[in-house]
Amino acid sequence: MGKSWLLLAFILWQIIPNEAAIAVGGGVGIGIGNAGGVGGGGVWIGGEIGSNTPTPSVPSVSKLSSAYTALQAWKSAIADDPMRILETWVGSDVCSYKGVFCADPQGGVASEPFVAGIDLNHANLLGTLVSELSVLTDISILHLNSNRFSGTVPDSFRELSSLQELDLSNNRLSGPFPTVTLYMPNLVYLDLRFNSFSGPVPQDLFNKGLDAIFLNDNQFEGEIPQNLGNSPASVINLANNKFSGNIPSSFGLLSSKLKEILLLNNKLTGCIPEGIGLFSEMQVFDVSHNSLMGHLPDTISCLNDIEVLNLAHNQLSAKNAPNYSSEMAVLISPSIASLVETCKDHNQSALESQEVG
Repeated sequence: MGKSWLLLAFILWQIIPNEAAIAVGGGVGIGIGNAGGVGGGGVWIGGEIGSNTPTPSVPSVSKLSSAYTALQAWKSAIADDPMRILETWVGSDVCSYKGVFCADPQGGVASEPFVAGIDLNHANLLGTLVSELSVLTDISILHLNSNRFSGTVPDSFRELSSLQELDLSNNRLSGPFPTVTLYMPNLVYLDLRFNSFSGPVPQDLFNKGLDAIFLNDNQFEGEIPQNLGNSPASVINLANNKFSGNIPSSFGLLSSKLKEILLLNNKLTGCIPEGIGLFSEMQVFDVSHNSLMGHLPDTISCLNDIEVLNLAHNQLSAKNAPNYSSEMAVLISPSIASLVETCKDHNQSALESQEVG
């Protein structure tokens, strides 16, 4: 019995140092694009992963092995690589691939490195997105802007439960709004601009905890969902689409953190809601090139932080604000009007109406 315990202790002594030896090495690939804080390059992770005697708590297939299979499947779906980025996507060490970077959780014995982000901005790749990428459940950043990806966003992407930033802008993607993005629980940044998505935008989009929503320069149509004001986002860009109908009357009544909203170059009608004045932090409000009509609400003078107010090319009038003009492309606050005295009264009335409702 004593010899058995000594043998077990010797084996554990051999395994634990190997697990602790996992560390981040120094091989960094080229930087592609300028995504915030990512920089693009692959980070090489050294040290052995796992041991020869896995316990039930350790997966039989490592995360990096699964990532290798997924990335190779994606590589096969890319038809043109003018910058020869994928020439580095050879071998099982996915952390050395250009545009891929890994992280080491520095956890317990069962911890292992994983793919934490992919940044292929401005790589000009031609191909499609593949469903196999859904195995990258630890990835938090996926930046693919300025490529030539076509087709749709795979439904399997709903498995990307750790994803926080998804940038698919400036590609050739099409089809309806990718509702799969609504199932990503940690997503805070969604950028789909400059593609060919079409159809209506789902109401649930504005119930998510997104901080940035970029849908501009697509072919979205239909009415803007009535719960637009539910969104906690600081930036919403719906410009250059085919949205019609009114700006939702709830706009401004449920959130005051919005800093930029761009609705220009759509087919919007009706009036600007009184709730606009509740956006105390609004810096950019652009509704130009629509068919809006009626008087400007008095509460618009409450936008004390406004820097760009673009109302041009509509059918608006300003009965109580002679300094306003629907043909004036940019107005700078606080000199836009002399209605500040009425601001608090309008805000209070709007808030009381909201509480009663």
